[in-house]
Amino acid sequence: KMNGNNSAISLNEHVSNGNGIAAKSSKPMRQNSTYSDWEVEKNKNKQFHEDFTINNFFWRTHTITCLVVLCGTLIYVTGFEEPSANTEFNTKRGILAVLLVFLFYGVIYTPDGPFVRPHPAFWRFVLCLSVAYELGLIFILFQNVHDARKLLRYFDPELGRPLPEKDYGGNCLIYDPANATDPFHNVWDKLDGFVTVHFFGWWLKTLILRDYWLCCVLSFMFEILEYTLEHQLPNFSECWWDHWIMDFLLCNGLGIVMGMKTCNYLSLKPYYWTSMWNIPGYKGKLKRFVLQFTPYRWTDFDWTPTKSFRRWVIMLMVIAMFLLAEVNTFYLKYVLWVPPPHFLCLGRLVFFLFMGATAMREVFQYLDDPKANKFGRQSWVISAIIITETLISVKFDPATVTKPLPRHVIIIWSVGFSLLSAWTVWNFFLKRFFYSLAVAKETASPKTKVN
Repeated sequence: KMNGNNSAISLNEHVSNGNGIAAKSSKPMRQNSTYSDWEVEKNKNKQFHEDFTINNFFWRTHTITCLVVLCGTLIYVTGFEEPSANTEFNTKRGILAVLLVFLFYGVIYTPDGPFVRPHPAFWRFVLCLSVAYELGLIFILFQNVHDARKLLRYFDPELGRPLPEKDYGGNCLIYDPANATDPFHNVWDKLDGFVTVHFFGWWLKTLILRDYWLCCVLSFMFEILEYTLEHQLPNFSECWWDHWIMDFLLCNGLGIVMGMKTCNYLSLKPYYWTSMWNIPGYKGKLKRFVLQFTPYRWTDFDWTPTKSFRRWVIMLMVIAMFLLAEVNTFYLKYVLWVPPPHFLCLGRLVFFLFMGATAMREVFQYLDDPKANKFGRQSWVISAIIITETLISVKFDPATVTKPLPRHVIIIWSVGFSLLSAWTVWNFFLKRFFYSLAVAKETASPKTKVN
């Protein structure tokens, strides 16, 4: 079974009949029906052939086998390993063992999420790991800043040291005539490894968000946030052309374009799933193995944020949480003294991509599916993570986080919030009110007789 509930859900899956027309099959597919029913209906006009090997050996949970493996490992540790007198070693090992057993249990018994590829167990693992990460953040939140920094030294003894902050502002001349040997030195100085991270990061974020409008709004708003918060973190200080040409247009913009091109390809391509063992030749089997790491089917996200007031409010909350997660990256490394190239920083970014993929899929279904009356599991956990990270930054360095905003920044944000609020009231309330008055007036007016 794919999940620990040992239940098989019979779904009406749409399959291609060879003529590019969607047909139906009553073949049971072991996936959460809440996700599958809606997704099947939304993609009914696409060419899709179900994977009928989904119930084979590799898709079963093997609960008894996993219990035997777990107990066998614990018996080996108890009876065959020599006890260590090193308290620190035993503590680290014990915490790691607790974490692994929790993940082991969660992968077996946690309900399936919306994604099937590469395997539902992978996405259950991401969900359980995100819960463990949130528990770790809560533990850190209850420490003081010195103990929290010291705690990170268990991951790497080199941590726990103040970081030199790099200011990307300063001399903003694109062409510096004073430097005859290298007049473009300012440009080359800002072309560091983060340029590649920005491009590929936005490519992958676009695959998660699947919408030009939403991606461009988030990219634009983050540059505004950097202007807003540069008085708190020197890392946010950049030249104007670094903000709008290198970041917004080139790195972020090209990443968004490439991401949407990839989304269009995945949306239009037909999905014909055949068992790897039914494909002749090693080359065909290898290709099918690689395709296991591609989407099982592709669902387009038509967010339509102005469709209703509820949808508009939720989209504003999604944008706010997304931007808060981006900002937390900089504040966490600043207050906990974790250098940007460190594996903890990079690992967090990659982990957020996997969590965000499931969370955004759940949020979209929550908006789009009339039967979805409950917030998704991964969406709930990632929201808690973002809020907890923010609280850690506020608690550990309140002097920096609460540093007053410059006057011009307050004025700009006040004007922006006022315009946004005014447009919201007009579009969702006043405009409809005036329209209803006009309709009522036209209905009440006496009709003129025509001879």
